[in-house]
Amino acid sequence: MQINIFKSIAVLLSLIILLTSCASNTIITSIPSNSKLYLNGEMVGNTPYKHRDLKIVGSTNSIRIEKEGYEICNATFSKDEEIDVGAMIGGFFLLVPFLWVMKYKKAHLYELRPIIIQTNN
Repeated sequence: MQINIFKSIAVLLSLIILLTSCASNTIITSIPSNSKLYLNGEMVGNTPYKHRDLKIVGSTNSIRIEKEGYEICNATFSKDEEIDVGAMIGGFFLLVPFLWVMKYKKAHLYELRPIIIQTNN
C-alpha cells in the first residue's frame, strides 16, 4: 500500500515538473521604453513586459505597442523560435510534452519610429 502511494506521488511530481517546463517566457521591450503594450488585443501593461504562457508549438501572439509621438508598432511572435531541451527530453518519456518542444526567444525588442510632422514652407 505504501509503495503505491510513493509511486503516485512520484508520478504527480514528474507531471508537475514536466508541465512547468512547458511554460515559455519572453521579455518584450521597446525603444522608447514605458510604451503601452497590447497583447492579442488586450492592454497588458507597459514595456518592458515579461510574458509567460503554456501555449503549444506554433502558437502566435500579436502585439501592438503605442507611445505618444511615435508610430504604432504592430508585430507578432510565435512559439517556434527556440528548442526547449527539457520538453524534448520529457517528450521521450511522455509524448505530450512534444507539444511544448519549442519556446520563445528570451527577449523581443521593438523600436518605435517618431512621427515626423511636415511643415509647408
